[in-house]
Amino acid sequence: MPPEHPDRGSAVAEYVLVAGLLALLFTGTLQLALALHVRNTLIDAAAAGARYGTLADRTPEDGVARTREIIAGHLGPAYAQDVTAAPAETGGVRTLRVEVVAPLPVVALLGPPESVTVHGHAVLAG
Repeated sequence: MPPEHPDRGSAVAEYVLVAGLLALLFTGTLQLALALHVRNTLIDAAAAGARYGTLADRTPEDGVARTREIIAGHLGPAYAQDVTAAPAETGGVRTLRVEVVAPLPVVALLGPPESVTVHGHAVLAG
């Protein structure tokens, strides 16, 4: 004698599988958004530090300190450890280049060290 409802009970299994898949998709999207946020924050801090370091009464070291301050305030001190500044030439124009090397977050804010490098430029006066 065949069962009356052969699909009985499959809704629970289907719900669990779909809920798990949606949870993975959501956390993956959230992690990608966090990685992009970290990268964009680092780029903005490098550019702001470069502009600050090119002011008339400032030095490149002031730009590095400003960059570290911005990064530490937004992302934490672990992201502000490797910041350098050096004069460069871009398109025949003398610039100050501030470079930041930091971890790219893979799980929450944890990630492999030195996995993302960003830089900002500002024109040197004079």
